[in-house]
Amino acid sequence: MGRPTARIWPLPPRSVREDWIAWLPADKDEVFGRVVGELEALYSMLSISLNEALTLRRESALEHACNQVGVTAELYDRLSGSLVVMLGTLENYSRHFGTLPNVVPLNYQFFRGETAQRYAKRNALLGRVLLSMRSRYFHKLRLLTQTVSSLQEEFLQVSMEIAEGSSDQPGSHWGELDNLHYDMNTCLRETMILCKSFLCALPNSEVKAFRRTLEACNLLTAEGKTSSPLRPRRAALL
Repeated sequence: MGRPTARIWPLPPRSVREDWIAWLPADKDEVFGRVVGELEALYSMLSISLNEALTLRRESALEHACNQVGVTAELYDRLSGSLVVMLGTLENYSRHFGTLPNVVPLNYQFFRGETAQRYAKRNALLGRVLLSMRSRYFHKLRLLTQTVSSLQEEFLQVSMEIAEGSSDQPGSHWGELDNLHYDMNTCLRETMILCKSFLCALPNSEVKAFRRTLEACNLLTAEGKTSSPLRPRRAALL
């Protein structure tokens, strides 16, 4: 009798956690590093600005604190706008070229505010009902985009009330700014995780095309140009 044929078992699908710690080829790693670097630069400026406003308020320099809140709102707007464009880019690219990464639903416990928690609970609930990975992926992209946009509107509204002195409870409004900053940070981390899983699933032959797409959406600085973390408020979607 001949030797038995070896049976090749398919490898189990990789988890999102495994995607996050996975090694990326040099070209993918460069794209991911640049995306993360530019988003982190926007987040760092936002955090520094908000911390300065909170410090001025604690020191009773209320006029300067209110002026600083206006700067913080502008930086919050820039970060949220970049996240919306990033999420839209991932959605459009996946719809056109079929790249579908691993995905897990949002966790409401990672958020502080009622708005973000509501969107996260909706995503978690429907994530159990939606059977295909494709449906779960696009649903999370949409709800995460809605979360970012809603947080952006809330931050602008609260900061305007503080700056104009029209708030009946200024203390709670300052605390709300801190919570909105926290929730936007969670959205930023979720976007980075999605981007890493997307790059893990992206065929190597499409990396250059995807990088050009990011450059066209002002999410990456084109090669040969000077990098600047400050961008127009709303870059055009694909």
